[in-house]
Amino acid sequence: MKTFLKVSLIIVLSLTVVAASLFITYIVITKDAKLNKNKLLNPNQNIVIIDDEGNEVISASVSNKHKSVKIEDLNKNCINAFIASEDRNFFKHNGLNYKRMFKALYKNIIYGSFKEGASTISQQLIKNTHLSQDKTIKRKLNEIKLTKQLEREYSKNEILEMYLNTIYFGHNCYGLQSAAEFYFDKKAEDLNLTESATLVGLLTSPNNYSPFKNPEKSLKKRNTVLEAMLNCGFIDKYEYEKAKSLPLNAKKQQTTGKNADYISAVFNELEELDINVYDLADGCIIKTYLNSNLQNTVENLSFECDNSVIVTSSNGGVNAYKSTISGAKRQPASTVKPIFVYAPAMEERILSPFTRILDEKVNFNGYSPENFDKKYHGYVTVTESLKNSYNVPAVKTLNSLTMKTAEKYLTRMNVSLEDDEKNLSLALGGMKHGMSLKDIADRYSIFQNGGIYSPSRFIKEIQSKNGKTIYKEQTSQNRVFSEGVCSLMNETLLQTSESGTAKKLSSLPYDIAAKTGTCGTDEGNTDAYAISYTSEHCVCVWLGDKNNKKLNITGGGNCCGYVKYIYQNLYTKYLPKNLDVTSGITQIEIDAEEYYTNNKIIIADELSPKLNKLSVKVLSGNEPKEISSRFSCPSIQNPTFSAKNGEIIIELCQTKYYSYLIKRYKNDKFEVVYDGKWIKTIKDHPNEGNYIYTVTPYFSNDENRIYGKEIPLPPISINNDNSSPQVKIPDIAEKDWFNL
Repeated sequence: MKTFLKVSLIIVLSLTVVAASLFITYIVITKDAKLNKNKLLNPNQNIVIIDDEGNEVISASVSNKHKSVKIEDLNKNCINAFIASEDRNFFKHNGLNYKRMFKALYKNIIYGSFKEGASTISQQLIKNTHLSQDKTIKRKLNEIKLTKQLEREYSKNEILEMYLNTIYFGHNCYGLQSAAEFYFDKKAEDLNLTESATLVGLLTSPNNYSPFKNPEKSLKKRNTVLEAMLNCGFIDKYEYEKAKSLPLNAKKQQTTGKNADYISAVFNELEELDINVYDLADGCIIKTYLNSNLQNTVENLSFECDNSVIVTSSNGGVNAYKSTISGAKRQPASTVKPIFVYAPAMEERILSPFTRILDEKVNFNGYSPENFDKKYHGYVTVTESLKNSYNVPAVKTLNSLTMKTAEKYLTRMNVSLEDDEKNLSLALGGMKHGMSLKDIADRYSIFQNGGIYSPSRFIKEIQSKNGKTIYKEQTSQNRVFSEGVCSLMNETLLQTSESGTAKKLSSLPYDIAAKTGTCGTDEGNTDAYAISYTSEHCVCVWLGDKNNKKLNITGGGNCCGYVKYIYQNLYTKYLPKNLDVTSGITQIEIDAEEYYTNNKIIIADELSPKLNKLSVKVLSGNEPKEISSRFSCPSIQNPTFSAKNGEIIIELCQTKYYSYLIKRYKNDKFEVVYDGKWIKTIKDHPNEGNYIYTVTPYFSNDENRIYGKEIPLPPISINNDNSSPQVKIPDIAEKDWFNL
């Protein structure tokens, strides 16, 4: 018994010492943590945005934008949506949920990291207004102390009201009132059940669950919040099912004023960065790539339909941006042909810009692509196919490339496909969700930057108001294509602006690579594009209707007109350098006759005349191995040989550049029957006797003759009775087969 008492006493004393040590540690660590009422009631984040020259564009003051709501003005469903999702025991605990805290502590010990949190609404308010977002023991202890102070100083309704007025909902919306106006264009007190649930769903990740960016994810998250309300008894089964069946009715408030679209894009990008918006509590300066003069040019363009314009620079910054559809994704039409089809095919050594593809009516298991002009054009080169935007060659190329190989390159440029998008219509821009204009511009910049994919950015740097760097742009780079493929694509797309669908740009005095695209039917078009780039900038324009109304618009016409105007205002003081069309490629000369007649690509004979040499560029290492012997060893098909009434008729196959030497042999002697350029028929009238005729093709190189193989024709016999000449029967036919 005494031993048990001793052990018990030691355990009690040990626990007391541990508890005292922990308490003292808690006191020491949290001694400087004090509740600041001003931070709770008067948030004062002041965000200053400046352009690429350091000029202030706008001061987006959160305190000015901040509009408080009163808890008594909100309907019960709105309040309950936050309680059910964020802290269903809010009105029962004293600010700390010890059960959840110990459960989270256990899981963190198991995982060996701070994966789990257990924050109540009170703790979230403290963390967002007083502390950093660092997951450390010190921050957690300070959070606990300040939360207990908060609960002593304020009522539950006051805490909830402060929480709703400071929480961040994305798109630079701090507080419920700002969010209600931005997402639904109404006051917070007028929010209904589904709208409230949608806003609550944003809190976990405003960027991922935005109804404007990811409506499907937003809808799913909204319904999760509704289910939580059902489980808490805040709504019944009927209300839940009815609300769940309703669509999202988010209605974005249209921003107006100078630089409005660019600034909106800046805040969208801000949410995607690996920083926490609450760390900007004391205000910050956002440095951007905005070129104010160029932005002014873009904003002053006159449009008669929905539109998007983006101008990026070769350093990856967005210099100007305007969009009436807020960067929504649209069907990219033919703009994907170079990036999804032809460039990957060149990289795989399947083709080169001069490769000829038969443009014909085809059927791929029920899929029969047509060209925009409803015609087929026979053999066309890749360059011709691109500059004229023919559809059939693009689909044929993707079929040869295979979807699996194409997807390999799409992954490198951060384009993901769903299973039902993995078909040949992808070659013509057939996508389920489409691409934004910025997405397309970023993929074309791969050619401009020698094969490197690096998405463009609006934000260059973020500094606190005291000059501390909070964020500095870090370029992510991924090689997609080789420099050689980019050189070939640059030269190919130059042809589009010189004489193809983007020829409206041909009068500009510098290199512009371009591709147009139009999506629609005979009744009109819903999307039109002009994608272009120089060595220094990428200028892209989209025109269309956000509700898919059919319009009389085209990429080569309307869109190129705007692109041209932007370039004319962009390069007023200097001209950009030429695009790179030489790196990683080799210039070779191929046999033109083989190329045009037999669709074969082989190296031209050294003795070939200039007219039979076609100079082309290929990817270095992809030069053809076969060398033509057309002139170093002339060869022809066997001539046609016939005889009638003492007349010998030799018909020669037609060839370019060759001459012919025709001999008539009798015994061991011969006479030249013909020596000269090709003519179709050679006739001869020999005396009686037995003869052998031979035909030798040759090529005259200056004063030298290069002879090919002498071709003997069947022996022939001329009789003296004026009967028809007889071709001599071969010896084997005269043998006595019965006596062998």
